[in-house]
Amino acid sequence: MRRIAAADVGGTHARFALATIHHGVVTELGEPVTVKTSEFASFQHAWQEFGRRIHEPLPTELAIAFAGPVGGEVLKLTNNPWVIRPALMEEKLGVEQFVIVNDFAAIAHAVAGLDPSAYRHVCGPEIDLPENGVISIVGPGTGLGVASLVRRSDSYEVIATEGGHIDWPPLDPLEDRILMQLRESFRRVSVERLVSGRGLLNIYEALGTIENRPYTLRDEKDLWTAALQGTDSLAAAALDRLCLIFGAAAGDYALAQGAQAVVLAGGLGLRLVDYLPRSGFRDRFIAKGRFERMMDEMPVKVIVHPQPGLFGAAEAFATAHRDL
Repeated sequence: MRRIAAADVGGTHARFALATIHHGVVTELGEPVTVKTSEFASFQHAWQEFGRRIHEPLPTELAIAFAGPVGGEVLKLTNNPWVIRPALMEEKLGVEQFVIVNDFAAIAHAVAGLDPSAYRHVCGPEIDLPENGVISIVGPGTGLGVASLVRRSDSYEVIATEGGHIDWPPLDPLEDRILMQLRESFRRVSVERLVSGRGLLNIYEALGTIENRPYTLRDEKDLWTAALQGTDSLAAAALDRLCLIFGAAAGDYALAQGAQAVVLAGGLGLRLVDYLPRSGFRDRFIAKGRFERMMDEMPVKVIVHPQPGLFGAAEAFATAHRDL
């Protein structure tokens, strides 16, 4: 049995927790400590704050889920001035063993290690995720993360991608017009421009322009609240359209990756957990021509674990050090 620290570092928040690993499996994840990255000059200072809050010596083993590229001598967050230099981990943090993975790769590791209670059903058959084969993981939030998990009988492999940045293909005349509106702001319109937290605002403003209707909700939080509560008809229409586009994209990723199941993650996936099953998500997910029956037989779930990034970072460490 070994005790490690796990960190999930994003642009706005950094989360830390202690994790217990036994026989290569994460058996416990402690209560998380969350700090705002803007309040600390560096990861090292946030790490030290974590030690102060747990009132015990920090472990010498650390797993980090990092919202940015993880290759090279200097790791830079996409939306945060912090940097991490792996070569200096022991000197700066007192860490002897560590694993650093991309934040969405960590979600895929979490899917590999979580039990069925960590998911809610969206569509398709209500069965457990397959023990062998490919699981597509789609994570809309601030951006759109896409990965695949390849499960085998005694191991698994995580394949991180930048699938959220593929071109968005409109599927009906209204979406053709939405694309035309978005092209006035973006040289290239990717799926992430629509299937993300900001994507709802992009759709909302495009619909307002197309219908020549006033759109007064400019704050993303207020817009999401109005859309989910149905208090603004244009916001509600934008959310319905987002769910259609989300379903089509998730189905495309599953087809491209040869998946047997799909897991939806990210803050937006969790926020829509009750809304998606009654939206047009399923209709667009399965609308793949000759493959419609196959798609309709594919389970789609939302991960509802409260800290999949932390759990996934710990799982990545457990996998990398399974023989130690």
